Amino acid sequence: MEFLDITENMKASPGEYIFHKPSKQVVLCGSFNRESNQIKVLAQGSVFSDKIENFKKIKLNRNEVKERKRKTASRCKGCNK
Repeated sequence: MEFLDITENMKASPGEYIFHKPSKQVVLCGSFNRESNQIKVLAQGSVFSDKIENFKKIKLNRNEVKERKRKTASRCKGCNK
């Protein structure tokens, strides 16, 4: 897993998980507003907003994505395939 700074040409989409540097936790993006330089997020059951500079995007490598999909994929219960 790698953390990337959110640059001028990058954007965080609502529903995407991002990393909040000051609190050192992964949060859920609610809204992204470049004009006001704010991202509104959901963390630990509460909503707050902070500057874009205080967030980083989460980048997973190919193996991490495959592993995550394998763990969450529903399998056929009848034949276990």
